[in-house]
Amino acid sequence: MKPSPVLLVDRLSKSYGGVHALRELSFSVHAGEKVAVIGPNGAGKTTLFNVLNGQLAADSGTVLFEAAPITGLEPQVIARRGVGRTFQVPATFASMTVRENVQLALAARRNGLRSPLAGSRALDTREASAVLERTGIASLAERSCATLAYGDLKRVELAIALACRPRLLLMDEPTAGLAPAERASLMRLVVELAATGEVALLFTEHDMDVVFAHADRVLVLNRGRLISAGPPAAVRTDPHVRRVYLGPSTQPGTLRDA
Repeated sequence: MKPSPVLLVDRLSKSYGGVHALRELSFSVHAGEKVAVIGPNGAGKTTLFNVLNGQLAADSGTVLFEAAPITGLEPQVIARRGVGRTFQVPATFASMTVRENVQLALAARRNGLRSPLAGSRALDTREASAVLERTGIASLAERSCATLAYGDLKRVELAIALACRPRLLLMDEPTAGLAPAERASLMRLVVELAATGEVALLFTEHDMDVVFAHADRVLVLNRGRLISAGPPAAVRTDPHVRRVYLGPSTQPGTLRDA
């Protein structure tokens, strides 16, 4: 029997006035799976992520995480349940060191909604060091985040997310603004995380080379609706997807509206 999905989205809808950002959206993500969400600007990708991690309330529909409803819960509660997120623009504390950023995430995980620095374990450096090693930035541990290059900040944000031990990781444009070599390096790391079965990955991405090289499945949104879903090769040759988003060419990296 196939195991239950880590994430199950059922008929999710969200509108802003008369604009339908999400329309009866349904899909699932299983443990260890890498699922990409693509589509034109305004397709509903960011709205979807904001609903999944509690920043927005859905108008209707349900979201189950590990078979338990999380629809309508606060972001910090959803995060403590095991849903992590990274953003297109890295969110770190610029005045703090890399290690301190990760330590703060560890302390928040341990202490919940109480003071993140409460307790003698809050500044335990061993687990922070392990997370930094895992993400390849141990050499940057004592550097202030304000001094880091953009690609390094992306890894710091990933380390912060992993410090919370997510079982589902939402990544919004993980390779945006990175040089090709940095994109490849970051995605190798993310793929390794999923390969262990520890983390299910749902990510948005405009770089089709990244999508078609790394996703197990691709979901295509247009005006809030799911218009195609399946393996990358099938989605890339779907005439509807080519007409709405990819354009006439089926070559990776080709977009009509990014």
